[in-house]
Amino acid sequence: MTATIIDGKAVAARVRAEVAEGARALIAAGGPQPGLATVLVGSDPASQVYVRRKNEQTAEAGMRSFHHELPADAPQAELDALIDSLNTDAAVHGILVQSPLPGELDEEGTFARIDPRKDVDGFHPQNVGLLSLGRPGLRSCTPAGVIELLRQSSIEMSGAHAVVLGRSNIVGRPLALLLLHENCTVTVCHSRTRDLAAHARRADILVAAIGRPAFVTADMVAPGATVVDVGINRTDAGLVGDVDYEPVAEVAGAITPVPGGVGPMTIAMLLRNTLEAARAMA
Repeated sequence: MTATIIDGKAVAARVRAEVAEGARALIAAGGPQPGLATVLVGSDPASQVYVRRKNEQTAEAGMRSFHHELPADAPQAELDALIDSLNTDAAVHGILVQSPLPGELDEEGTFARIDPRKDVDGFHPQNVGLLSLGRPGLRSCTPAGVIELLRQSSIEMSGAHAVVLGRSNIVGRPLALLLLHENCTVTVCHSRTRDLAAHARRADILVAAIGRPAFVTADMVAPGATVVDVGINRTDAGLVGDVDYEPVAEVAGAITPVPGGVGPMTIAMLLRNTLEAARAMA
């Protein structure tokens, strides 16, 4: 069996087109032009590339982009002051602080300082709480992107057994909650899980989000299962995911590649969140 490849680039392009149409409609109705502010602290090359891509796609979606850079040794007070100013700027509907923050900066406190209405990363405790309660709110972009990929690929979630490998606050935990909202039966595995492979083999939908190259092998996957690879690992062989792709693709029914799977969805969902935030504040 050769798995169907879930094309994240194609799905992300559709989401971005929908967002661009939504932005045009909002402006035509007399609403604001959605605005996204990005904040980059330090000069990490990978973060610079990622933020630049976000800003380019923001402009392509008909939104305003506001980019701010601070040196790696910037004090917490300077970062706090910048966030406070963005919180009160009526032209800014979404605020994204690029993670991880360098040095001794308080990442958790920084995310909590962002106005939850502008928290397009979905990291503010208020939005995390709304997610936990199943109430509307801004959702973390990568987990929301996984759900959108599954939905647009006609993967049946209701009643399916989903196994999430990883329990981070960025992906694993929020994704488990989103899958519950889709009526999946969810198992979350982590570094202390006993016989993790046995849990993985019972999955109809298997999500790998642990940050270990090629961790998921073919013998861990049930025939016909959907495998979603959230991992992004830079190795001597290039960019690889958490899934041993080619052998697993011979067993799975559907699979996301790395690159070109979940990755493109993160920015697409960020743009959707920014549009939703602008609509809510119109």
